[in-house]
Amino acid sequence: MATQPTGLADWLDYQQRVHPRAIELGLERVREVWRRLGAPAPAPLVITVGGTNGKGSTVAFLEAMLAADGRRVGAYTSPHLLRYNERVRVAGTDVDDAALTDAFERIEAARLGATGDAAAAIALTYFEYGTLAALWIFAHAGLEVAVLEVGLGGRLDAVNLVDADASIVTTVDLDHQDWLGDDRDSIGREKAGIFREGRPAIVAEADPPAALLAEAGRIGADLRRVGRDYAYEVDADGAWRWRSGAAALALPPPGLSAPCQHANAAGAIAVLHALRGRLGWNPAAISRGVADARVGARLQRFGGEPELVVDVAHNPQAAGVLAQWLRRTPARGRTLAVFGALADKDVRGIVGAVARQVDRWYPAGLDRDSPRGLDAHALAGLLADVDDGHLASASADVEAALTAACVDARPGDRVLAFGSFFVAAAALQFAARR
Repeated sequence: MATQPTGLADWLDYQQRVHPRAIELGLERVREVWRRLGAPAPAPLVITVGGTNGKGSTVAFLEAMLAADGRRVGAYTSPHLLRYNERVRVAGTDVDDAALTDAFERIEAARLGATGDAAAAIALTYFEYGTLAALWIFAHAGLEVAVLEVGLGGRLDAVNLVDADASIVTTVDLDHQDWLGDDRDSIGREKAGIFREGRPAIVAEADPPAALLAEAGRIGADLRRVGRDYAYEVDADGAWRWRSGAAALALPPPGLSAPCQHANAAGAIAVLHALRGRLGWNPAAISRGVADARVGARLQRFGGEPELVVDVAHNPQAAGVLAQWLRRTPARGRTLAVFGALADKDVRGIVGAVARQVDRWYPAGLDRDSPRGLDAHALAGLLADVDDGHLASASADVEAALTAACVDARPGDRVLAFGSFFVAAAALQFAARR
């Protein structure tokens, strides 16, 4: 390579330029680079987490439960909110720049091969660099367990390089249709690709598509389904009970507040129950993990006037969960929604799911944040198709939209920022400054 990137920012910029496409599914290229690196196993025990929504929260529950049990855990998630380092955590701490740049240097050498000829190098996407870096760092961190979040789909996602000891699919709904298919069966089939023959395969989706179950059967996975192999019941105060066979737990309310978090925590517990022969079974650690789990921008609340709520709901299913929370947790005044989205998202479906709980919309352009981001004018047009009567003037970016919403807010009003990780990141930065 003629010019070697130096710091982390240089490496990330380079990775976004070196491959002509942001997404290219398939394991052949990334598997060959992994082989050249020595195919390092990230940990003696590996858990993969796939699904449409709930992946990050499920990783957080698993990480917290295992840490409470005294395990040294690595967690790989994406995307990040404020710093790339958030994607790779070891023992609860984001890895530093030096660890990431060292891993990237090794990956680049393996990608270029013995000749160092850039023209003959194996192409890697930004996400594939990051996945390989996480696997390399984990392999040299003395972990007991690695928890890996699947990026997109499952079968052809770079995380699926690793033969996990147990896998979970959290939910299945329409998202990334350009890559995964136009119906739940097609998407479910892709997500089932993370399952392995004879190994625990947890399905936390209450109504899974038939194709997901059929693919799990074809693979020969040890299928364990919510409502059949494990179950949970929630009390009015959020306390709840989990059971599977003779095992029963009385649990505190989850540290994450959305209504779906009981399901995510229940799925995480089902994973640990399936692995109890290797990890043991520690009800006290599970309870602590349920209560202690935290992940940013999942109905994250910031007090003050107005209250600010930040959420990463970016597809209709997630927006439906957000709407449920808004109904259960009404503001004293109005809900003012700052919303931004990427062009490949079902904007009408997202807005329609939550429209009855929003009193005024503040569209925010994301075209400055991502080539895929909708500009303010295009977004306002889509919003007007669904809820024209409650539309404020569009803003060029999230900060401007948040400022406008806060200026318009009356005592008791709530500002809700959601729709994309880019919106959530900008809202967290805004909250830190106000």
